[in-house]
Amino acid sequence: MALFRGLLGAKRIIGLSAAATSKKTVSAPKGFLAVYVGEDQVQKKRYVVPISYLSQPSFQALLCKSEEEFGFDHPMGGLTIPCPEDTFISVTSRFQ
Repeated sequence: MALFRGLLGAKRIIGLSAAATSKKTVSAPKGFLAVYVGEDQVQKKRYVVPISYLSQPSFQALLCKSEEEFGFDHPMGGLTIPCPEDTFISVTSRFQ
């Protein structure tokens, strides 16, 4: 039951998810950051997350993984986090 509540919280916070297959770029609202999540180069999903996540140690760990893999050359044109989508949701659902 706790896992279910955590997932609902993650959906509420990250509810602005969209498939990253479109080439059309949509700006993130003020106070938010767009990231692309996924391990497969083709099947990444775009999430819009609050910039407050940047101060969270576990989110910083995801960013370090991204830096190790991509440096400053992100193939999606935006910040790409190379982890499974369920891992990303699990990590970010704890920020509430």
